[in-house]
Amino acid sequence: MISERNKYTGDLLAKIISIIIHPLLITVYGLLIIFSAPTFIGYIPFTVKKILLIIIVINNLFLPLSIIPYFKFRNIISSWFIEKRQERILPLITTSFFYSVTVFITFRFHIPEFIKAFLTTVAFLAIAVTAVNFWWKISIHSTGAGALTALVVILSIKMHTPLTWFLIAAILTAGLIMSARLWLNSHTPREVWTGFLLGFLTSVLLLYLL
Repeated sequence: MISERNKYTGDLLAKIISIIIHPLLITVYGLLIIFSAPTFIGYIPFTVKKILLIIIVINNLFLPLSIIPYFKFRNIISSWFIEKRQERILPLITTSFFYSVTVFITFRFHIPEFIKAFLTTVAFLAIAVTAVNFWWKISIHSTGAGALTALVVILSIKMHTPLTWFLIAAILTAGLIMSARLWLNSHTPREVWTGFLLGFLTSVLLLYLL
């Protein structure tokens, strides 16, 4: 039996992990990985990096988050964590729209194609998760973790650069977030693994082909 104190500590840690590795932060983390990896992409001008991060923070993080209080006020969602499948539909549709706008904006920039491919992949995953959510609850956190893991793998392959420590960090992060979602009983093992595989396999395919 787990004591009340241990359960409280476990719940707290799992919630902190879920916030730190929130799906809305995946695009930001992905760009930071691309910029910090020892490849030629990391040498693009700092100004370009800054502009891209500002666009991502506004479109893929701030705008989706800013509309959540409205959904709560209108009773479209009953919890800030949006755990119920039916309540996820409208926030997911809204997020997919903002992600698609990000792709439209950034495609006008003269930036490496791999960055465009990553942003397109993230937008596609948002739409895919939205479609799945109409019928079945899937772990969005795990989908994001799978996408980040695939990003490191394909970045290493395409740039012919070993990214061992990046891959280890991505795998450990995926394990942490998947364990956290299971600990909180937010998802079943099937929902968690399906989310990870959707994020990983879709990202591998798109990042390799685009």
